[in-house]
Amino acid sequence: MADDAKKLSLGGKISHFFGGVRAEYKKIVFTDKKTVLKQTVAVVIVSIFTGLLIAAIDFILQYLLHFVI
Repeated sequence: MADDAKKLSLGGKISHFFGGVRAEYKKIVFTDKKTVLKQTVAVVIVSIFTGLLIAAIDFILQYLLHFVI
């Protein structure tokens, strides 16, 4: 295979490269819309929860810092 690639011209190498890209692209398995929607909702919920948790910790630390000072 490597010897074949060395013998090819520039146009042949480019064609060989894109042929490999096409072959790899055919192996991709795309998920259905239902799964994508479920995973998107999960990411949004976890992001909101994490943001609220960080905000709560920040508020508590800010209150404690003002109490100490």
